[in-house]
Amino acid sequence: MLMTKAPTADPAPLNMPASARILGMRRIVSSVYAGHDVTPLWNELMQRVTADPTAAAAFLDMAIILQTLGRSDEARQILKSAVQIRRDYCVVHGNGTGPRLLAFVTEGDFMANTPLDFLLAGSDCVLWLHYVDLETAVLADLPDHDVAFMAIGESTENAPLLAHMQKLLAGLDGPVMNRDPELIARLTRDGVSGMLANEPSILSPSTHRVSRADLAAVAAGAKPLGDCAPGLAFPLVLRPISTHAGSGMERIADPAGLAAFLTTQPASELYVAPFIEFRGADGYYNKQRVVFIDGKAFASHMALSDHWIVHYLSAGMAESAAKRAVEQAWMENFDHDFAVRHKESFAALCRHIKLDYFGIDCAELPDGRLLVFELDVAMVVHDMDDPIVYPYKQAAMRKLFDGFVDAVRQRAAPAKAS
Repeated sequence: MLMTKAPTADPAPLNMPASARILGMRRIVSSVYAGHDVTPLWNELMQRVTADPTAAAAFLDMAIILQTLGRSDEARQILKSAVQIRRDYCVVHGNGTGPRLLAFVTEGDFMANTPLDFLLAGSDCVLWLHYVDLETAVLADLPDHDVAFMAIGESTENAPLLAHMQKLLAGLDGPVMNRDPELIARLTRDGVSGMLANEPSILSPSTHRVSRADLAAVAAGAKPLGDCAPGLAFPLVLRPISTHAGSGMERIADPAGLAAFLTTQPASELYVAPFIEFRGADGYYNKQRVVFIDGKAFASHMALSDHWIVHYLSAGMAESAAKRAVEQAWMENFDHDFAVRHKESFAALCRHIKLDYFGIDCAELPDGRLLVFELDVAMVVHDMDDPIVYPYKQAAMRKLFDGFVDAVRQRAAPAKAS
């Protein structure tokens, strides 16, 4: 459910230091998403840090506000200040009597880590965020918890940390979801396309890392495109490494278009993949987000767009009852329709990825194959859409969130019994 007013900082419970308790991502982002004025909350947090420069929890909530407002550089600086003061932060869901989930996270934007705060919506779980970096020598003095979660997502920036966490987690006792950081590190765009290349039920466009110098030579006619990677041909999709949500992504039709693209794109290396036409019979480009929890698939959202770069917020879903009707049917019939048709594809994904939790963005091709655009552990999954406009989403997201909490409970029960 959407909040009816902006959040206010609430007191810490008696058994938790005030410096650890935060409002967290879900409450703050939901408030901004709903159009509420967070100025009173910002002023309250400013008063706290002015009175006490070590009020780390207030700094962290301020960083979330700034990130939500698109002020990423300021957000990162304040987040860094908070983490320098303390490493552990707590978000209490409901009455806080449910399982205690400890997430290993890193500094970054909203797509740096698995969105656990959203996944626990409506539960009574306690979420601890434990910030780690390359200076973290040992996983010791951790907050009390029932289950841990390796929440750091794949990116070029995070690659060294994922390798570091592989060593640290090897010595950690107790249940850890997504325990193997090496599996997460493999989820690069070229890594995923390579893993899925021989799956007959899946098309994951063959993706290659190509240097700017090689692409410039192709644009100038000095080098054949096929010399950059086997089988490459126009039209192409190009995007900088470690970007999401279509940032910097372009469809390139020919060498002249490539030359023009390179004048605006300073990246020294880019992902290059063939463009796959996936416009549906309805005339729209349809893209679905599916989340996998312990091998079971859950519907997250579906967007229909006139443009091949499909984003939910720009697809006009709120303005089109017809589009929402398609999404509603997809979500409500997911288990006995889409998931059945793509049972083989889903099984193949889980067999290759081998993680307790991950998500995909995908589409359905006319020949029945699943077109996989992206696969990650840090895709945003939320229930913030207006329940008046999207009444069908509440049940679908509740099912997904309950599935996640059930997975946490299943791991917590043996740990408590022992």
